[in-house]
Amino acid sequence: MNLPGGIVEQSSGPSTTAPNRGGFLTQVRFGLVMLAPILVVATLVALVPPDGNERADWLQFIGHFHPLLVHFPIALFLLVPILEIVGRSARFAYLRLSVYFVLTLATLGAASAAALGWCLGRSGGYSGTLIIQHMWGGVVLSIVCWVCWMMRSRPREPSAAYAITLALGVGLVAWTGYRGGQLSLGPTHLTEHMPNALRNLLGVEDNRAASGPGADPSTFYGARIQPIFTGRCINCHGANKHKANLRLDSYRALMQGGKDGPVIRAGNAQDSELFRRITLAASHDDFMPKGKEPLSGDQVKAIELWIASGASSMLALDAIKNTPSSSAAPAEVKFEEVDTAAVARLRSAIAPAVTQLQRQFPNVLDYDSRGSADLRLNASILGSNFGDRDLEAFVPVADHIIVADLSRTSITDHSAAAIAAMKRLRVLRLMDTHLTDATLLRLDSLNELESLNVYGTPMTAAVLPTIAKFPKLSHVYAGQTGIVPGKSVPESLVGKVVF
Repeated sequence: MNLPGGIVEQSSGPSTTAPNRGGFLTQVRFGLVMLAPILVVATLVALVPPDGNERADWLQFIGHFHPLLVHFPIALFLLVPILEIVGRSARFAYLRLSVYFVLTLATLGAASAAALGWCLGRSGGYSGTLIIQHMWGGVVLSIVCWVCWMMRSRPREPSAAYAITLALGVGLVAWTGYRGGQLSLGPTHLTEHMPNALRNLLGVEDNRAASGPGADPSTFYGARIQPIFTGRCINCHGANKHKANLRLDSYRALMQGGKDGPVIRAGNAQDSELFRRITLAASHDDFMPKGKEPLSGDQVKAIELWIASGASSMLALDAIKNTPSSSAAPAEVKFEEVDTAAVARLRSAIAPAVTQLQRQFPNVLDYDSRGSADLRLNASILGSNFGDRDLEAFVPVADHIIVADLSRTSITDHSAAAIAAMKRLRVLRLMDTHLTDATLLRLDSLNELESLNVYGTPMTAAVLPTIAKFPKLSHVYAGQTGIVPGKSVPESLVGKVVF
């Protein structure tokens, strides 16, 4: 029987191809429409890949639907070879009638999942080869789905090329899914709990307790500190995946820090960002390891003692006395009881203003610790929605702010006075703002400043004499500014300016 579009129904069973109602040109146009979003995602992955920075809350919100959606096209695509194989039997030949429709849904789903994956990777603070490989795997799989769909739309029996492409797609599903599992569960998620007998049979190395690359097990760092990071942290901060551009898989990477600067301040555990984060309440937004159980009390204490002793990679194993015994099992971290009455008295002068500001700017202002009246201001989460007038609202508590992150906000040089009022600032981050030399030249009163980040601002070498006067300054991040390496950097700042 002749069908619309010139397709001839075979007498041996139902047709196994998609109905061609609009002809060849219509099919080509439809195919190009289906291909367009895939090419857009491929272009985004190629030109604007993940760079370790967090940005655009709405992109993160959309991107977090990626894990929910990604299983939909996977299931559909894996169903296709089953339908093709079982449908070759005359009894189940009708199953092949649905292949074209299933491939259509799989292609649309794969393209959507790849787009959401880019949103999450680009805005969620991811970077590293693992995330790039996973994203390209998703893009290529989308293209393979599309190719299979185009081949299956032809009014004839599927070819050998179609079967090979389908097999390639199945392999891509496995490879891309494995990379996704490594991203979310860790690089050894398939072998972490492998029985020793099977591990020995397959020759799989057990590196769960490894010190880490380059770590000398005869040193305190190699024997006590790096194993903690290897076991609890490098899933997110390792060689293949480093959130916030922070890696903890080697001593050099640890001391280099992340996108916001160093996380270890040798000799001072309380002012080290890494120690602050591992001692926060598990419900806090900055707590690490995020989404997992806290480090054990012994692990936290070992890190604290190591930092306080100078954070050296060469410190002898027995150099720190009274170090608690190593504990591999995570447990609840217990801290000394805080005298709430004493803390209330300490905060009494600013408590009303802090409460009001926390209501007006949720998650932007918080106390430095449970027993402190010092404050941390993080306006970067508001981005361009935070401006000069907003910063003025924090003047009543300016004397208590020790960390201010104003990166990517829309503040201008009109905010110079508000920043200068924060006389106890230790860390000031002004990344990717429009602040100029005029602002920094008015900050000569910040005698407690230890870290300054002006990355991506219009500032020039004219500010260097003022920066050089900060008595406690140890790091200046000046990449992508008018400040360039060379003779313009004063001798007192050599080794402190990072480009």
